[in-house]
Amino acid sequence: MERQADLEKVILVGCQTARVDDLHFQYSMEELASLTDTAKGEVMISVSQKRDRVHPATYIGKGKIEELKALEDELEPDLIIFNDELSSTQIRNLSRELDARVIDRTQLILDIFATRARSKEGKLQVEYAQLQYMLPRLVGQGTSMSRLGAGIGTRGPGETKLESDRRHIRRRIDDIKSQLTVIVGHRDRYRERRKKNKAFQIAIVGYTNAGKSTLFNRLTEADTLEENQLFATLDPTTRKMILPSGFTTLTTDTVGFLQDLPTTLIAAFRSTLEEVNEADLLLHVVDCSNPDYFQHEKTVQHLLEELENQHLPQLTVYNKKDMMQPDFVPVAKTETITISAFEEEDRQKLKQKVEEMVLGLMESYHVHVPSTEGKLLAQLKNETILRELVFDEENQKYNCKGYSFPDQKISGQLKNFSI
Repeated sequence: MERQADLEKVILVGCQTARVDDLHFQYSMEELASLTDTAKGEVMISVSQKRDRVHPATYIGKGKIEELKALEDELEPDLIIFNDELSSTQIRNLSRELDARVIDRTQLILDIFATRARSKEGKLQVEYAQLQYMLPRLVGQGTSMSRLGAGIGTRGPGETKLESDRRHIRRRIDDIKSQLTVIVGHRDRYRERRKKNKAFQIAIVGYTNAGKSTLFNRLTEADTLEENQLFATLDPTTRKMILPSGFTTLTTDTVGFLQDLPTTLIAAFRSTLEEVNEADLLLHVVDCSNPDYFQHEKTVQHLLEELENQHLPQLTVYNKKDMMQPDFVPVAKTETITISAFEEEDRQKLKQKVEEMVLGLMESYHVHVPSTEGKLLAQLKNETILRELVFDEENQKYNCKGYSFPDQKISGQLKNFSI
């Protein structure tokens, strides 16, 4: 079968340091291959080296660089991707030694995000992260722009070009910041409105490609992009999800997490990830068919701590049970459930479990509501979990039993009708 013309030929390079075990390094390289596939690249070969620490000047040792040169002659790659974030010095030195374009894991992830962003906010956030990444890596490139520069990397026409590039990037960063501030303001007002209406908010979080969008679409009947690729979802989507009792929640599908997610991206997507902060309950989806599921789970928990929302009630949803790892053992310290997002019965069990957790955050009520209070009765059906509604003809009142949130406006109204 012929290689597709639009696929770039890629060599992957990883450096396993003393603090990384064999299994974790292997999964990391496999993940790099998946990221490359998502970015429309074809992996020709993976090259790795064990060292106590990465080489400060070239990431890998001199011998490995010679090996890469030989592979370049043989395979003629378009691109060589390194499995860690490279410094400006490492990129410059490697580019000098190798013919193919050199990029690192961070640039690869940023490239995928750039192709996946759909909304204006998403596109701005990705551009912001790319510029933040690029700015420190402009240092020293002036000498390659002009061989005539005198002095120690501070003079010559190349450095002048460098300064103008820096100024342009800083101006664009400021411009994006101001645009994002406006968009974040809109998002904040939208959140405030949801808070005011006291809608119960659920955020679906998890490692990229854990099946969050597949689950979200089937729980809410939404139409978010579903793909067996990393970072299929970038822009958060919120839809209604109705629980078995009829209680309505607002559920948000969020961007997938990743180990070694570039810090520039975390900073850029902070406003988007703040959707998670506003949630009343987190559904943490874990792909139990992935051999590295334990590390994925740890990564997500670490990022939740960074976002300061590990305190939120959490239900760990082990997904893809039909392809579960033979040695799979649930390790979460939260409530757990094991499902397949494609199974209707499993989704109903999940909704039932969510409802149980919602009930745990509510207080019970027992009230007699006069038949003239139609508006209040409608609110009970929509804003609380109503378990019993019986009409008492003799007193012309409804006997209502159910559960409501203590800080809900309706809870105060119900005190007037308590038995």
